[in-house]
Amino acid sequence: MGHHASDPNKIVNVTIDGIPVSCPETTLILDAAKMAGVKIPVLCYHPDLKVRATCRICVVEVKGQRKLKTACSNEVWDGAEFITNNPAVHQARKDVLELILAEHPQDCLKCVRNTSCELQQLARDFGISKPLFKNEPKQLPLEDTSGVIVRDMAKCVKCGRCVEMCQEVQTVSAINTAHRSVEYEITTAFDRPLQDSTCVYCGQCISVCPVGALYEKDETEKVWQAIGDKEKHVVVQAAPAVRVALGEEFGLEPGSITTGKMVAALRRLGFDKVFDTDFAADVTIMEEGSELLERMTNGGTLPLITSCSPGWINFVETFYPDLLPHVSTCKSPQQMFGALAKSYYPEKAGIDAAKIVSVSIMPCTAKKYESARPEMNGSGYRDVDVVLTTRELARMIKQAGFDFNKLGNEEFDAPLGLSTGAAVIFGTSGGVMEAALRTVYEVVTGKELANVDFEGIRGLTGVKDAEVDLDGKKVKVAIANGLKNARVILDKIRTGACDYQFVEIMCCPGGCIGGGGQPWGTTKATREARMAGLYQADRELPIRQSHKNPAVKALYNEYLGKPLGHKSHELLHTHYHPRHK
Repeated sequence: MGHHASDPNKIVNVTIDGIPVSCPETTLILDAAKMAGVKIPVLCYHPDLKVRATCRICVVEVKGQRKLKTACSNEVWDGAEFITNNPAVHQARKDVLELILAEHPQDCLKCVRNTSCELQQLARDFGISKPLFKNEPKQLPLEDTSGVIVRDMAKCVKCGRCVEMCQEVQTVSAINTAHRSVEYEITTAFDRPLQDSTCVYCGQCISVCPVGALYEKDETEKVWQAIGDKEKHVVVQAAPAVRVALGEEFGLEPGSITTGKMVAALRRLGFDKVFDTDFAADVTIMEEGSELLERMTNGGTLPLITSCSPGWINFVETFYPDLLPHVSTCKSPQQMFGALAKSYYPEKAGIDAAKIVSVSIMPCTAKKYESARPEMNGSGYRDVDVVLTTRELARMIKQAGFDFNKLGNEEFDAPLGLSTGAAVIFGTSGGVMEAALRTVYEVVTGKELANVDFEGIRGLTGVKDAEVDLDGKKVKVAIANGLKNARVILDKIRTGACDYQFVEIMCCPGGCIGGGGQPWGTTKATREARMAGLYQADRELPIRQSHKNPAVKALYNEYLGKPLGHKSHELLHTHYHPRHK
């Protein structure tokens, strides 16, 4: 294999364990086996990443060849006969697994990945009960200083997925490999802690790690304590992407819309008010849409780039500080919500703002970093006190012991729980742009938008651009998801080679639906299902444009005055600064 370029249009015939399979010549042995109903074990392989073939647990025998071949990195060829199930193959795979387990700390009961760990699953499938080698785990300290991502490198199986994700997909290169042979390890530059690296806290490394070597700093205990404190009034907001992923933690299909159950669960956990980040997403559109129009009319810096994604903000501050004038001054919906929850809400509800604890449920790890930024205290209090990931919320529900799937559907609390279809699509790449256009169109033209669906800017493509006709006024827009793709647009802006007016950048592949805090095992297929869930939620909502949200109208009438007004600037806007490492 490897002697000629394979042709995706050429169909070849092979057999897997005697089962005939016809497939394109470019098919991996691994995928051909799936067609034959054969599951070949993998550990270093990830469907969304470049193949590394480092672990060799996926080896198969080829009839007529002495050496075993890795199924994850070799394509089929016509007439080949593969054997995946004989004593030699079993032994080779078992040896690989035994060697990994010999170095691995076997403290599964205390591990965050217990029951969702790929190594544990393999050990179970292989029936490993009497190990061949003495278990001598490496003694390595836990790194837990960033407040966002925890690194427990004693558990690292050296599969290299996190490095591939950090370097090739996100182009941040905060983590890399060092040394060779038995000394080979995955580390940061000069072995420094993560916060001294270029890390943007996107958590994509966490989402591809097969074991418990990388995970978010768990803050559920803080939330349990706040809920238990009778003096505190604890409010919670939930991001759009959480409602289409949380169900996966309870056995539901990816993309299942569990908004009503999620609200019921948050109430059962004891939050005093269950609000929706989507309310603040509608407010963000009012502010950001106004900012766009203001820049377009008054010769401001264009293109305007969205500021909702904190991983992207960390990235621009680190790698493109010269482009900061392009970035919207809007806080993210999470932080806008937090600011309103400690100003507008207590005033309206007659509660002392000092008693409010503001919690958010996010699909994201960078949101933990964002909430801790010193400037995020527009009301004089911290906008958001604690950020939990989708996974942490699932842990709380499991600890509380009620059956998520048996919960009835409940509604968010008013007023900060009312939102529109425009807000719910914030969770997917292209959604912020579409939400903005739905409102900007009507503001610019003074006409009703006949069709609010901007199909052309949807989907998981890395970089998209489009021209939108606002009743004769042409606006050029671009959308990037994943930081490698963001570089494509940013380099164009840097060289002055683009005439975009508005750019949306989402740090994570697919946007927030593929966030670093979403349930383990996210792949392209999972992201597609979650994306479809958000567009369905949008279609089912009675109001689908932010400026038509009655609670948002009331907020401006009673409290903020107008978008970009004095009070908005105080509470809802901020400034970003170059991040020196």
